[in-house]
Amino acid sequence: MERTNWTEIEFILQGLSEYPRAEKLLFVLCLLTYLVILMGNSTLVLLTLVDSHLQTPMYFFLGNLAFLDIWFTSSFIPSMLIHFLSKKNISLTRCVIQMSVSYTMGSTECLLLAVMAYDRYVAICNPLRYPTIMSKALCIQMAALSWGLGVLNSLTETLLAIRLPFCGKNVINHFVCEILAFVKLACTDISLNEVAIMLGNIILLFSPLLLICISYVFILYTVLRISSAEGRKKAFSICSGHIAVVTVFYGTILFMYMKPKSKDNVSDKLIALFCGIVTPMLNPISYSLRNMKVHEAMRKLMTRHCFWRKG
Repeated sequence: MERTNWTEIEFILQGLSEYPRAEKLLFVLCLLTYLVILMGNSTLVLLTLVDSHLQTPMYFFLGNLAFLDIWFTSSFIPSMLIHFLSKKNISLTRCVIQMSVSYTMGSTECLLLAVMAYDRYVAICNPLRYPTIMSKALCIQMAALSWGLGVLNSLTETLLAIRLPFCGKNVINHFVCEILAFVKLACTDISLNEVAIMLGNIILLFSPLLLICISYVFILYTVLRISSAEGRKKAFSICSGHIAVVTVFYGTILFMYMKPKSKDNVSDKLIALFCGIVTPMLNPISYSLRNMKVHEAMRKLMTRHCFWRKG
């Protein structure tokens, strides 16, 4: 079979082409969800930058997470909305950029969640040493390491993917350029790519989960030793936001990994889409719903805004 020059390759994102009405409904739902994601996460980033009470290690990492969620969803939702209503062709360059950015953000989020678990561990198990251990320099270093490893993992996977030759009609059976669906279209052996993806998942997906679980074992042990019910309640409230985010993030991922594959792939694609857009939407809600500091910072921001408008 004749191979096409990689610079001329275009891919077709199949999505739900056989269900045009469903795609129009998804367009509305995804657009509304995206607007909520932008509003919620942008507000959190702004609050962590302008409010002095939120300039602590926990909110520094939360700001990173919110910033990450904005970029993650922006890497695929706008183009996906266009594909819902018009042509579904995407160039190799755009496909690779979309795949690389989303993979970077996904890898980085796993590491940031592990770093945030360590922050909660220090806050509860070593409260007197917390300001010393979680210094500004260490927080910046841990955040930079998370972003750096995420970029490195994505760059490795992307470079291995774009070296593959593609033949014939390249139809990606997904809404977006997903790396495994992308490499499966290659007309050559992809064993190296599959091994690299598997190792990347083990190192940057399940290793952080193990660290999170270990952190919470120590946290639980410490909390159970607190004599007063009020003290235990306060300790659990410190971790509640992070626990909610980890549960949603890893719960959806583990569900995707463990559920049996359906024959028509439609439900698999919808579940993957659900995981990709719902988790970034719930993250700011999970951290701010019962967080009085965030509520107070929001009230100050709104008061300041109203004062400026009156002035």
